[in-house]
Amino acid sequence: MSPSRRKSPDAFLNRELSWLEFNGRVLAEAARPELPLFERLKFIAIFGSNLEEFYMVRVGGLHMLRKRGSRRRDLAGLTPAQQLRAISSRVHQLVQEQYRLLNDELTPALADAGIRRVRPTEVSVDQHAYLERFFEEEVYPVVTPVALDPEAPFPQLSGVTLHLAFRLAPASGQADARFAMVTLPRVIPRFVSLPAEEGYRFILLEDVLTLFRDRLFPGEEVLESSAFRVTLNADFAVEDDQAEDLLAEMVGMLEARKEGDYVRLEMDRATSRELAGFLKGRLQVEAGHVFANPGPLELKAFFAITSLSGFEHLQNEDWPPRDRVQRDPGETMFDVIARGDVLIHAPYHRFEPVVSLIEEAAADPDVLAIKQILYRTSRSSPIVAALAKAAERGKQVTALVELKARFDEARNIEWARALEHAGVQVIYGIRGLKTHAKCALIVRREAGGIRRYVHLGTGNYNEITAKLYTDLSYLTCGEDYGRDVATFFNTITGYSQPPRYRKLYAAPIDLKARLLELIAAEAARAKEGQTALIRAKVNSLADPEVISTLYKASQAGVDIQLNVRGICGLRPGVRGLSENIRVVSIVGRYLEHGRMMHFHHGGHPVVMFSSADWMSRNLDRRIELMVEVDDSAARREVLHILDVCFQDTANAWDLKPDGAWQPLREGLKPKDRLSAQHTLYREAASDDRTTRRRKTRTFVPHRPA
Repeated sequence: MSPSRRKSPDAFLNRELSWLEFNGRVLAEAARPELPLFERLKFIAIFGSNLEEFYMVRVGGLHMLRKRGSRRRDLAGLTPAQQLRAISSRVHQLVQEQYRLLNDELTPALADAGIRRVRPTEVSVDQHAYLERFFEEEVYPVVTPVALDPEAPFPQLSGVTLHLAFRLAPASGQADARFAMVTLPRVIPRFVSLPAEEGYRFILLEDVLTLFRDRLFPGEEVLESSAFRVTLNADFAVEDDQAEDLLAEMVGMLEARKEGDYVRLEMDRATSRELAGFLKGRLQVEAGHVFANPGPLELKAFFAITSLSGFEHLQNEDWPPRDRVQRDPGETMFDVIARGDVLIHAPYHRFEPVVSLIEEAAADPDVLAIKQILYRTSRSSPIVAALAKAAERGKQVTALVELKARFDEARNIEWARALEHAGVQVIYGIRGLKTHAKCALIVRREAGGIRRYVHLGTGNYNEITAKLYTDLSYLTCGEDYGRDVATFFNTITGYSQPPRYRKLYAAPIDLKARLLELIAAEAARAKEGQTALIRAKVNSLADPEVISTLYKASQAGVDIQLNVRGICGLRPGVRGLSENIRVVSIVGRYLEHGRMMHFHHGGHPVVMFSSADWMSRNLDRRIELMVEVDDSAARREVLHILDVCFQDTANAWDLKPDGAWQPLREGLKPKDRLSAQHTLYREAASDDRTTRRRKTRTFVPHRPA
């Protein structure tokens, strides 16, 4: 196989279309009748939320490229214009399916369960009286009708809100209709509960405004009202190589994002031709990205329904995270880690030990310093609070806060300012690179001298998403890890030259080189007739050099098993190119987020986990870490996780050479399907009970002699 074949466009799948297929797999979960009703509705909302971000970033970026006249082709040979046309076609298919599921399956099923949406024409006399008071007291004082003068600039719209457009009768002596709009206030819930004798009844806020629209325009004849929504291009980046004050630059970027071009327009399908034509003409959205939807807009808002109390039977069975760490009274996390390395697999295991470690470090008088990278955190982060408390108590605290974490920029700016105020030494990321590594270092004075405690992980320091995302956390006080992480922090916070680590590999220095080296080593063994195996679980795979090296290894005879949740630019199973590569993807109740790798390595397994996906941006333009797992028990556990994930037949999809995905559950009876997530949770629960029994103590009283 010639190197040119491995690099030709037909050897790669388009990144954007591959992502849309991932979101299609998310939507397919909403079509599964065996899932609880609220879980199916949740996937409808997740699909909508995902698609919105895709338009803000990926479609927005392609629009900018086409606007500049770029005809540069991607790895699959498509120009920006061709990609936009392909995206439009596929998204219209997916959105059509989204509304079919909502209108034809989920809405009737919700009604059968006692949850009904009330339309303006269905409001009873009692409900009308209730809504009239609600409108006058809570809605009318907040909303602001805005006249849309055809000769004046159109108001700048927010992409995070829903709007209601109105068509008014022509003024006296004029022939043309007039138009106005109202932005739905975000301070009022979208779902307005209604009095009902049984079940749950609600009306959407836009329907309340429609019901009382004449009161918004006294003395005018309102001919029509219709909801609409725009998506703004949010693909803005700060050139931080030239940014003297990165914090100020990021604030400016957030302001610029509010005024981006409109890249998508959504309207109600019932909107008249006249009103729709007015909106399309004034908003200047490309026709292929205008959506006339047969139902309510912004379906991500339906998350609110899935948490209704009293309908728990419509939700998934609760899987409370289990305790990986069992501590006797008085034991600290330092005691636990000193006994041996700890591997936590969230959300099957509780993330609490990681939070406890930072909180205990903040209060421990023997702790001298804490260093940590913060990429995404929760709104009320206990870890951020602990770092501030540690600084206030006189410890040396350094926090690298990545201000360029997309859509979390505002929160990270706020955290950075609060930490600085508390006395934390804050570093706003690294010039020219986004810092995505997940690690923390605690330096503690002990009887035997200074000891370093380390946390390394695949996920963010966010105790909320740790209940929803599958991620690994590794807690250790191993000397090599401590020395490596200490050197890593010195490298990224000072002017140190990148060193050679013992257990870590860092992007953009040597992480990618090590990956390619390990892949090539398996290929060399395969050529010699030895067993050669590569298994990897990542979120995305699109780096052309990694893909080409995997193709080469496949042609050498290496057995390559890939578990790729989202984007995959590699074509598996192509004769003469990738017939030894299999790609699967798991979409289930948890978001698969942990990245882990296994190389057979001549019978001496090399086991890794990483913060980095196999994308060019991660490997070449971000600060990432890949960690070699040294502890034998932890190594066995990572291998077991990979075993289970590759055995999934309930939530796994198989990627075909043409880019189509096929669910592995097809043709299997429910009882014959294996769910990796269910298996791993069941095992965690069993381990938890075993550990609890082992930790049970017998209290023996002292008796008189």
